[in-house]
Amino acid sequence: MKRNGFWLVIALILALVSAIGASLVQTSAGAVTVKDLKWETASGRMMNALLFTPETATADSPAPAIVVSHGWWNNREMQSANYVELARRGYVVLSIDMYGHGNSDPLPADELMVGGTGMYDAVLLMADLPYVDADKIGITGHSNGARAANFSIPLDDAAAEQLIASVLLVDYDPIYTDAEGAYVNAYGTRDVGLIQAQYDEFFFRSYSPEGVPLTAPRDYLGTPNAQSFLHFGAAPDDIAGEVREQGTVYTESIDGTEAMRVIYSLPQTHPWTTISSTAVGHLVDFFDESLGAPEPIDSGNQLWQLKEFFTALGLIAFGILLVTVPRALLGTPAFRALATPAAPAVALSGRIPAIWFWGGMLVSALISGVSYIWLSQQAPVLGITFNAVPSIVPQGSVFFIALWAAINGLAAMMIMAGAYLAFAKKGGMSLRDSGVLPGWRAFFHGIGLALTTVVAVYAVVFVLDFLFKTDFRLWVIGVKWFSVDKIGLALFVLPLFLIYFVANSVAINAFNRFTIAGREWVNTAVLAAANSLAPLVLVIAQYSVFAVSGELIPGFGGIFSIWLFPVIVILAVTAIVSRKLYRATGNPYIAGFLNAAIVALVSVSNSLVITY
Repeated sequence: MKRNGFWLVIALILALVSAIGASLVQTSAGAVTVKDLKWETASGRMMNALLFTPETATADSPAPAIVVSHGWWNNREMQSANYVELARRGYVVLSIDMYGHGNSDPLPADELMVGGTGMYDAVLLMADLPYVDADKIGITGHSNGARAANFSIPLDDAAAEQLIASVLLVDYDPIYTDAEGAYVNAYGTRDVGLIQAQYDEFFFRSYSPEGVPLTAPRDYLGTPNAQSFLHFGAAPDDIAGEVREQGTVYTESIDGTEAMRVIYSLPQTHPWTTISSTAVGHLVDFFDESLGAPEPIDSGNQLWQLKEFFTALGLIAFGILLVTVPRALLGTPAFRALATPAAPAVALSGRIPAIWFWGGMLVSALISGVSYIWLSQQAPVLGITFNAVPSIVPQGSVFFIALWAAINGLAAMMIMAGAYLAFAKKGGMSLRDSGVLPGWRAFFHGIGLALTTVVAVYAVVFVLDFLFKTDFRLWVIGVKWFSVDKIGLALFVLPLFLIYFVANSVAINAFNRFTIAGREWVNTAVLAAANSLAPLVLVIAQYSVFAVSGELIPGFGGIFSIWLFPVIVILAVTAIVSRKLYRATGNPYIAGFLNAAIVALVSVSNSLVITY
């Protein structure tokens, strides 16, 4: 208990250092004020956003302003690199949760374009701020955040006064043609730039009339679409063979206004752009050229990586708290009865147990990989996942991962049953002593410990967000505060996650806990790696093929490999948490419930809510 107390204190210190450090970076050591806004927009919906106001932006000296947006299935914190660098250069920055995302209102399936999915509503707010120069408002978004920017252009065109002066699209195609298919300058006199990933999983392809891809993303610059964009909407036949290049700013006088177009083409993938120093540098250069930075700083001078370091520390602290908090609670009168350490692990010996141990892991990994690809090709599931058909499922992406998890949980149960009947029962395995049958009292008592832990560790997240406006994250893995409605969303998918994480905890602890090479930690490391093996192999296969051929594996959509990035880490970490808690309690269900609840909350607070 003394050692656990030490690590509990270390985790709390790390969490505090994480919040203070991240706050110092995003506020430029106090030179930028950060506000968490929630307001009713012109579309009649509630929107949530982070507002960054440099101290140099005043009513007497209004500053250029930029609205930044995340992509589909993400939230405002995914723009961290951009808002940190723009704010420290003197821009007023608003990082939004698009409708349906984060803590903004859900998005109706039949109104995806409403208010530019929230982006144009955010522009209207910015234009009313007294310290914002309403003649210098820019917008930028990644992926579907860029689509929101495209949605905002016709809304701005239809307004009595145009507010958007500058547009930077990131990893999403510009508007090339009008409703009749003719090439057009849809952006008018606005400055427009594009950051394009040469290995983009979704965009920048040219297609035949039959829908067959003709060019890969890495060949985008030579396509008629790209050249028309750089020639301000001119038809390819009218360009007269002039091929414009990436990285060069092209200008043209339109209705007496000098406008610019530029494409930055980068050899990276779609999700990597959100954490690419090269992409951030181009973003800084573009807005400096277009709007003029109030506090010019060289684009290579970037500090957002320091914030990423601090928020990653918080993520590590969160993982440690998942172990140390429940173990500390075992010392309290409320949960002391659960403190029954598991029996020491025995050596893995005998041919049959070894076959079941190694073979079971390989079979489980195979089932995991095959079931994931199979599920990604099932039309009814895809209809729900991508909100293409009305359903009771509010978050299609979370439902997909939870359903896949449940399939693998059921498979694990069958493998365990086979192992028990084949050798464990004959070898004297006791289901009660191993914790498979802990008794109803211990079972429900363990659930109480798990739920208390969830409340306690998220209390740390909520308090630090309230004080410092920061969360715990690293790239695509984020633990953040959430609004009350997320609890209901988590309960919706919790049963599916429970099937997997409970079965996984029982398998790891009651059936596969051995010493290997005389060390139990080797066994834990092997099982943690096995948990993540299938997702890791699928990701490596997908991007190896993509790098060589320029296209994805046929039949394996890009979004499905992207969703596996956080899964790889989560499955390994939950295996370690499971083992640590089992050793302290001999009860595999505590970690099963804890992991399921945490993963459900993390998932629903970082995705999209669609209503019908």
